Amino acid sequence: MPRVFTFDEAVRLLPRVREALRQAIDLRLEHQQAEQELSAGQQRITMLGGALVDSRGFIQVRARQEASMMQLRQTLDAIHELGCLVKDLDTGLVDFPTLHRGREVYLCWRLGEAELGWWHGTEEGFAGRKPIDAEFLAELSTE
Repeated sequence: MPRVFTFDEAVRLLPRVREALRQAIDLRLEHQQAEQELSAGQQRITMLGGALVDSRGFIQVRARQEASMMQLRQTLDAIHELGCLVKDLDTGLVDFPTLHRGREVYLCWRLGEAELGWWHGTEEGFAGRKPIDAEFLAELSTE
């Protein structure tokens, strides 16, 4: 069973998650850029029949691509080890499992939001987000 957060625990963890998520997005962008450079280089090699290949540059870009992917995996693993669920790296969507009325639901946060202000059921997803209000908080498990 995944970690279950209280609202206060999730709020306290949010700055750490926010920073790690930003790092993951930057690493993914670095990986994508290196991948595009490799693809363009491979196309040039094919068009030129292998002549005038900058193998050192190619190796450096490949190393950059591999390093960024490794760091991205480590960063995402670190977020998951905290108990959070990264649902969408494109939008920076993260869920914090919690218990509401005895059933598992997710406190839902997206990069760019100032605070943790939404929740949804495990089957509803982002489209089913509802605002966190006093009634919802009163019915959360505190353990």
